[in-house]
Amino acid sequence: MTDDQKAPESNEDLRMRKIRSFVKREGRMTKGQARAMEQYWPTMGLNHVDGKMDIDAAFGRCAPVVLEIGFGMGKSLVEMAKAEPEKNFIGIEVHGPGVGACLLYAEELGVTNLKVFEHDAVEVLADCIADESLDRVQLYFPDPWHKKRHHKRRIVKEEFIAAIRSKLKTGGWFHMATDWEHYSEHMVEEMNEAPGFENTATEGNFVPRPDFRPLTKFEARGQRLGHGVWDLIYKKVN
Repeated sequence: MTDDQKAPESNEDLRMRKIRSFVKREGRMTKGQARAMEQYWPTMGLNHVDGKMDIDAAFGRCAPVVLEIGFGMGKSLVEMAKAEPEKNFIGIEVHGPGVGACLLYAEELGVTNLKVFEHDAVEVLADCIADESLDRVQLYFPDPWHKKRHHKRRIVKEEFIAAIRSKLKTGGWFHMATDWEHYSEHMVEEMNEAPGFENTATEGNFVPRPDFRPLTKFEARGQRLGHGVWDLIYKKVN
């Protein structure tokens, strides 16, 4: 089928691609980040333009796959990949300096089971990730867009949840964390209405921070000040 023959995108697809859940504030890379991008992107970088990826071929092995959306500067993602060498990790981040910092830290820790995209996660999910190929999807501290007029930009909503469901294996986890209580309630409401998922919490809607999610300095400081963090883990049941 040629490009001219491809079926047009639905209105929902177009809306998901048009309304961004992020604002790209591109800062300047440090020399170390730039060097890491130049030196390690050829082996650790993944390109959206390459289309659907063969995950086993990309990592050179068949292993459980964890995908993190919006990894920031990459510190916790690299530490998770280091702590779980039996898994393959894929990170997605739109900000170049964060990607450079992630590659630099992966080099420092000798991490080899991590690859990253520098692109919009919605488009990566649609174009690059095969259905039912992921064992865990992580979304940590996404922009809460706390003003009511900006709520439409929140990434956790019906279309995005459906995309996550299609990419997870049955029994796979969608793990979210936020330090905004109102957003945590929004996440619960959206996830409880979404088909195909069940909440893994045994009491209430939230779970304790799992051991595999590192405690960040920002989070530890917030806890000392009495700020809350809410973790949610939903399992794909069908």
